[in-house]
Amino acid sequence: MKNVYVTRRARFNAAHKLWNDDWDAAMNQEVFGKCANPNWHGHNYELHVTIKGEPAPETGYCMNLVELKDIIKERVEDPIDHKNLNLDVPFMKGKMTSTEVLIIAIWEELEPAISAKGCRLHHLRLYETENNYADYYGGA
Repeated sequence: MKNVYVTRRARFNAAHKLWNDDWDAAMNQEVFGKCANPNWHGHNYELHVTIKGEPAPETGYCMNLVELKDIIKERVEDPIDHKNLNLDVPFMKGKMTSTEVLIIAIWEELEPAISAKGCRLHHLRLYETENNYADYYGGA
Protein backbone atom coordinates (compact mmCIF):
# COMPACT_ATOMS: atom_id res chain seq x y z
CA MET A 1 0.00 0.00 0.00
CA LYS A 2 1.31 3.46 -0.92
CA ASN A 3 -0.27 5.91 1.50
CA VAL A 4 -0.22 9.61 0.80
CA TYR A 5 -0.94 12.29 3.41
CA VAL A 6 -2.95 15.29 2.23
CA THR A 7 -3.72 18.35 4.36
CA ARG A 8 -6.53 20.89 4.05
CA ARG A 9 -6.56 24.14 6.03
CA ALA A 10 -9.69 25.80 7.42
CA ARG A 11 -10.21 28.94 9.46
CA PHE A 12 -12.92 30.01 11.87
CA ASN A 13 -13.47 32.54 14.64
CA ALA A 14 -15.01 31.69 17.97
CA ALA A 15 -15.40 33.03 21.49
CA HIS A 16 -15.09 31.09 24.71
CA LYS A 17 -14.33 31.27 28.40
CA LEU A 18 -12.29 28.82 30.43
CA TRP A 19 -14.13 28.26 33.67
CA ASN A 20 -14.59 25.41 36.13
CA ASP A 21 -17.96 25.63 37.91
CA ASP A 22 -16.58 23.63 40.85
CA TRP A 23 -14.18 26.46 41.68
CA ASP A 24 -14.83 29.97 42.96
CA ALA A 25 -14.02 33.04 40.86
CA ALA A 26 -10.64 33.54 42.56
CA MET A 27 -9.48 30.01 41.74
CA ASN A 28 -10.72 30.30 38.13
CA GLN A 29 -8.85 33.58 37.79
CA GLU A 30 -5.70 32.06 39.30
CA VAL A 31 -5.72 29.02 36.98
CA PHE A 32 -7.11 30.49 33.75
CA GLY A 33 -6.08 34.16 34.04
CA LYS A 34 -7.58 36.39 31.36
CA CYS A 35 -9.08 33.31 29.68
CA ALA A 36 -11.62 33.31 32.54
CA ASN A 37 -12.91 36.76 31.52
CA PRO A 38 -16.63 36.82 32.43
CA ASN A 39 -17.32 38.65 29.15
CA TRP A 40 -15.63 35.93 27.07
CA HIS A 41 -12.72 36.32 24.64
CA GLY A 42 -12.15 35.16 21.09
CA HIS A 43 -9.64 33.56 18.77
CA ASN A 44 -9.01 33.34 15.05
CA TYR A 45 -8.51 29.57 14.86
CA GLU A 46 -6.70 27.77 12.07
CA LEU A 47 -7.33 24.04 11.60
CA HIS A 48 -5.14 21.70 9.54
CA VAL A 49 -6.84 18.40 8.65
CA THR A 50 -4.53 15.66 7.36
CA ILE A 51 -6.01 12.58 5.74
CA LYS A 52 -4.24 9.38 4.77
CA GLY A 53 -4.99 7.07 1.89
CA GLU A 54 -3.85 5.37 -1.24
CA PRO A 55 -4.44 7.30 -4.46
CA ALA A 56 -7.18 5.71 -6.57
CA PRO A 57 -5.95 4.63 -10.02
CA GLU A 58 -8.97 6.28 -11.70
CA THR A 59 -8.47 9.76 -10.19
CA GLY A 60 -5.04 9.90 -8.59
CA TYR A 61 -6.78 11.16 -5.42
CA CYS A 62 -6.92 9.57 -1.99
CA MET A 63 -9.97 11.78 -1.52
CA ASN A 64 -11.41 14.56 -3.62
CA LEU A 65 -10.39 17.76 -1.79
CA VAL A 66 -13.71 19.39 -2.65
CA GLU A 67 -15.41 16.63 -0.64
CA LEU A 68 -12.96 17.15 2.24
CA LYS A 69 -13.57 20.91 2.14
CA ASP A 70 -17.34 20.31 2.26
CA ILE A 71 -17.05 17.90 5.22
CA ILE A 72 -14.95 20.41 7.19
CA LYS A 73 -17.37 23.23 6.37
CA GLU A 74 -20.46 21.24 7.37
CA ARG A 75 -19.08 19.60 10.51
CA VAL A 76 -16.68 22.24 11.86
CA GLU A 77 -16.83 25.68 10.24
CA ASP A 78 -20.62 26.09 10.06
CA PRO A 79 -21.26 24.94 13.67
CA ILE A 80 -18.34 26.93 15.17
CA ASP A 81 -17.58 30.02 13.10
CA HIS A 82 -18.56 33.27 14.86
CA LYS A 83 -20.13 31.31 17.72
CA ASN A 84 -19.54 30.98 21.44
CA LEU A 85 -18.00 27.55 22.10
CA ASN A 86 -19.48 27.44 25.61
CA LEU A 87 -23.03 28.34 24.57
CA ASP A 88 -23.67 27.77 20.86
CA VAL A 89 -21.82 24.63 19.71
CA PRO A 90 -23.79 21.42 20.37
CA PHE A 91 -20.78 19.10 20.25
CA MET A 92 -19.00 21.22 22.91
CA LYS A 93 -21.96 21.17 25.33
CA GLY A 94 -20.79 20.40 28.86
CA LYS A 95 -17.10 20.29 27.89
CA MET A 96 -14.18 22.49 28.83
CA THR A 97 -13.48 24.71 25.82
CA SER A 98 -9.68 24.51 25.87
CA THR A 99 -7.89 23.97 22.57
CA GLU A 100 -6.99 20.47 23.73
CA VAL A 101 -10.61 19.45 24.31
CA LEU A 102 -11.82 21.28 21.19
CA ILE A 103 -9.41 19.42 18.89
CA ILE A 104 -10.64 16.05 20.22
CA ALA A 105 -14.26 17.10 19.67
CA ILE A 106 -13.45 18.22 16.12
CA TRP A 107 -11.81 14.83 15.45
CA GLU A 108 -14.98 13.09 16.64
CA GLU A 109 -17.03 15.23 14.24
CA LEU A 110 -14.78 14.68 11.21
CA GLU A 111 -13.61 11.08 11.52
CA PRO A 112 -16.85 9.24 10.62
CA ALA A 113 -17.48 11.37 7.51
CA ILE A 114 -13.91 11.01 6.25
CA SER A 115 -13.90 7.26 6.90
CA ALA A 116 -17.16 6.97 4.93
CA LYS A 117 -15.27 8.34 1.89
CA GLY A 118 -12.67 5.55 2.13
CA CYS A 119 -9.88 7.62 3.72
CA ARG A 120 -8.51 7.80 7.22
CA LEU A 121 -8.23 10.91 9.33
CA HIS A 122 -4.55 10.94 10.28
CA HIS A 123 -3.84 14.19 12.13
CA LEU A 124 -5.36 17.47 13.24
CA ARG A 125 -3.46 20.62 14.15
CA LEU A 126 -5.46 23.46 15.69
CA TYR A 127 -3.89 26.88 16.11
CA GLU A 128 -5.52 28.98 18.80
CA THR A 129 -3.02 31.80 18.26
CA GLU A 130 0.03 32.13 16.06
CA ASN A 131 2.09 30.95 19.05
CA ASN A 132 -0.16 28.21 20.50
CA TYR A 133 -1.46 25.07 18.84
CA ALA A 134 -2.47 21.50 19.66
CA ASP A 135 -1.91 18.32 17.64
CA TYR A 136 -4.12 15.23 17.79
CA TYR A 137 -3.73 11.84 16.12
CA GLY A 138 -6.89 10.16 17.39
CA GLY A 139 -6.96 7.22 19.70
CA ALA A 140 -8.45 6.43 23.03
